[in-house]
Amino acid sequence: MTFPASLRPDGGAEDHSPAASARKASGAVVGRSVRVRRTQRVRRTVRGRGSFRTRLGAVLAAVATAVLVLTGCTPFGAPGAQPSSDPAATQGAPPGLERFYTQDVAWQPCEGGKFECATVSVPIDYASPSGDTAKLALIRLAGRNAKANLVVNPGGPGGSGYDMVKDSAQTMFSAKLLDAYTVIGFDPRGVKRSAPVTCVGDTERDALRQETFDPNTAAGLAAQFAAQKKLVDACEANTGPILAHADTVSAAKDLDIIRAAAAHQVHLDYLGYSYGTFLGSTYASLFPDRVGRMVLDGALDPSLGNHEITRGQAKAFEMAIHAYVRSCLSKSDCPLAGPEDNAVAQIRSLVTSTKERPLSTSSGRILNSTDFVNGFILPLYNDSNYPALSQGLKGALRGDGSSMLRLADIAADREQDGTYSSNSTFAFTAYNCLDYPTDADPAAMRAEDAELRRDSPTLGEFFAYGGVNCRDWPYKPVRTPAPAHYTGQSPILVVGTTGDPATPVQWAGNLRDQLGNAALLTWKGEGHTAYGRGSKCVDNAVDSYLVDRKAPTDRAQC
Repeated sequence: MTFPASLRPDGGAEDHSPAASARKASGAVVGRSVRVRRTQRVRRTVRGRGSFRTRLGAVLAAVATAVLVLTGCTPFGAPGAQPSSDPAATQGAPPGLERFYTQDVAWQPCEGGKFECATVSVPIDYASPSGDTAKLALIRLAGRNAKANLVVNPGGPGGSGYDMVKDSAQTMFSAKLLDAYTVIGFDPRGVKRSAPVTCVGDTERDALRQETFDPNTAAGLAAQFAAQKKLVDACEANTGPILAHADTVSAAKDLDIIRAAAAHQVHLDYLGYSYGTFLGSTYASLFPDRVGRMVLDGALDPSLGNHEITRGQAKAFEMAIHAYVRSCLSKSDCPLAGPEDNAVAQIRSLVTSTKERPLSTSSGRILNSTDFVNGFILPLYNDSNYPALSQGLKGALRGDGSSMLRLADIAADREQDGTYSSNSTFAFTAYNCLDYPTDADPAAMRAEDAELRRDSPTLGEFFAYGGVNCRDWPYKPVRTPAPAHYTGQSPILVVGTTGDPATPVQWAGNLRDQLGNAALLTWKGEGHTAYGRGSKCVDNAVDSYLVDRKAPTDRAQC
């Protein structure tokens, strides 16, 4: 889900997107994973965990001359077994939606024959199901002994589940899970291949990242509002009707059509990271009797509003900075000088200096403060990526911003040839403007700025002024933050990480309590999300629940 709500690279700070282990500044919109939510002034996508982790690992040789996260993928070989269809899957379709639930989904070999792909039609506006439709892009990887389908979401909002399965399924998921399930990834409405939110081209995105504003002055804030309004107008002109309906409730309803028409299962087995936990808990609230096995890793608390989320992330990222510094100082090649508080002060000084004097890079582009921050926070999503951050800081301390700019480019989905590989930044903004009411009153934003600077002395100012993102969005929010409400019979497994900077571990406990029929698994670790990041304890617990169908142990710790 997610990323700081005000940070903003071109439009983009696992998930990705939430990204497999490390899930996007200046411009206009932004967000692991998302990896979670992003702010207005520095942005990245919480993009797909898998695709992000693979890309970050691939450039580590250039950034840090070491293997960052993963080894390369090997071919999957011949397709495995496909779960049998259950004719009861399409029963009980909501009135007016029967044709979507019973549609014929034609899976065809794709991506070199290692996968199968399909599209699923959904109504753009669920209030008018006879109106315009959109096609969602799906991909699946068959398990050799698959007895069921597992639908996955990497985070964002804006992360591509299609890319996650295509690029990273083998490195993200255990061999046990891949054998027992056919894994289905999809691009949610508004994302990449599925009626994408479209705003501006690659050259304009580069230009947006070079813009900086001083929102603490009336003139600077007015200029920032004007720049965002120009971008919003472009999104409205270039996207089409999906822009009014790129929201999480609609995406959860799409998920039920995928369950019935593409997975052909009465119950949805689902694994969601970061923002994907919000999508999952929304689904569970809407369709409690359709929930099968559901894992929500890196949980977002749906009861929190924009202000609470932003402050929670600012505090968590400040803690993550200190965790990185402690790790760095334990290494002989750390570019920072101890003790801990002194090293953190050096980072703060770098942030200040890049605001005053952007750094030059080997590409001829400059590294301004927002891109510096985007590059800086990216490796905090996975402690395996700390070496890349150390290398970036080493260059920045000697006046070379090349390595840090490369990290910022990865966060923004910018390839080395200058093209952007996703629309995650734009999709992120669209979802958040519809999912969350925001306050764009200058006095309120300045008061929040003061709070955020106290919450995070290092980065707090970059989380501020998120209200600028949505003030001129052409459509009003469609939901009010509220606790999840689940009445289903199948227990849900919620996973939290103690050092998670994007979804603070407290949110996992909150979500577990809201769901009621749920269990909480906590991993003592650093970075965003837990499953597939190297903890055998976590992986075994999740596999036991998903594959062996065992009841999860509540309040377990790894």
